Amino acid sequence: MNPSPITVSQSKAFVATFELPPTGSGPLDGLCFAVKDLIDIAGWKTACGNPAWRDTHPPAVAHAVCVEQLLQAGARCVGKTVSDEMAFSLLGQNHFYGTPLNPHAPDRVPGGSSSGSASAVACGLVDFALGTDTGGSVRVPAGNCGILGLRPSHGFISMAGVNPLAPSFDTVGIFAGNPDVLARVSNFLLSTELAVANEPETVYVVRDAFTLADEEIRHALMEPVRMLRERFGDRLRDISLSDIDGETTGENFETWRDTYCVLQWAEITSCLGAWIADAKPEFGPATAASFELTNRLDRGRIAGAVERRERYFRRLRSFFGPRDLLCMPTAPALPLRLGDPLPDRSAKTSGNTYYPRALSLTSVAGIGRLPQVSLPISPDGVPVGLSLLAAHGQDAFLLEVARILV
Repeated sequence: MNPSPITVSQSKAFVATFELPPTGSGPLDGLCFAVKDLIDIAGWKTACGNPAWRDTHPPAVAHAVCVEQLLQAGARCVGKTVSDEMAFSLLGQNHFYGTPLNPHAPDRVPGGSSSGSASAVACGLVDFALGTDTGGSVRVPAGNCGILGLRPSHGFISMAGVNPLAPSFDTVGIFAGNPDVLARVSNFLLSTELAVANEPETVYVVRDAFTLADEEIRHALMEPVRMLRERFGDRLRDISLSDIDGETTGENFETWRDTYCVLQWAEITSCLGAWIADAKPEFGPATAASFELTNRLDRGRIAGAVERRERYFRRLRSFFGPRDLLCMPTAPALPLRLGDPLPDRSAKTSGNTYYPRALSLTSVAGIGRLPQVSLPISPDGVPVGLSLLAAHGQDAFLLEVARILV
């Protein structure tokens, strides 16, 4: 890898650097990587972006399974990267550890919660990096930082040794600066056979997903979508979310988001609530406000949300062919400027509605257990992401399409 003009200290991406040599040889020989500080490295404490968690937990006794896989395949690990607190944010600003550099937009946030991993790749400090993605925490920072990011099909990459947030949505995701590296790493971790086809049967452009986005995003993505139309011709079709879920309420994305949030918040409390009640940790203001939302959740809503999620999952499964794709914006707005007021996670109809709109977009892959790749688009110097989603288990096909498009 070529020397980077940005140093580790300038990037502010790492909480610790070290040299962990490969334990074997294989398809990842010569590559170096970093891991989000939600992922265990033997002998190191996993802080999850919060000093209280770090101080109340012992060092890991073994590497996370995904890290073991990478080392055995010939890659070397060079450090642990900054995470938003407890991975419960999409912004990339940590009250205790600071904000990693977004090198392609230095006056803007990198996005979270896998902020340090995205920054390390975008700064050219590693060939690839691992993050976690529950509700967009790989996809959003990939789009913000102008790199590729994959959220894999749920359940295909081991979560052993990765601190849980909301297990029925949690995934280990991968960042890379070029599609060949992303495909090499992802296909190895997924243990998938290489795709034999890279031409989709149909690409569905989700109209109401673009409507959710700011005008700046729609304008930035206009030309990439036009190029897709030119490349795929009548295989590219416009649809709405109601064409998938069969509902005609006109509030489809809101219902998907609400379904996702009820289940995510319920699982967060189940996973972290006992520790929070016992340790009484200090959180940054934004994180504390987010956890307060989980505390106020009416857990009587869980059963209904589970039923809706499974109904939507079945709808997606019947809608999607093995070589079909969905196309939508990765995020609804440009990355937040440093120093701007933080968006309110609870805002719905007034104020800064970034969170409701972002989670509306990211909930589709979460509910459908779908793989999603964010492709880098950089109009006027500010990166944004265009996302493609494939059917559950069709990760290798999705990565091959991404490779020919980037």
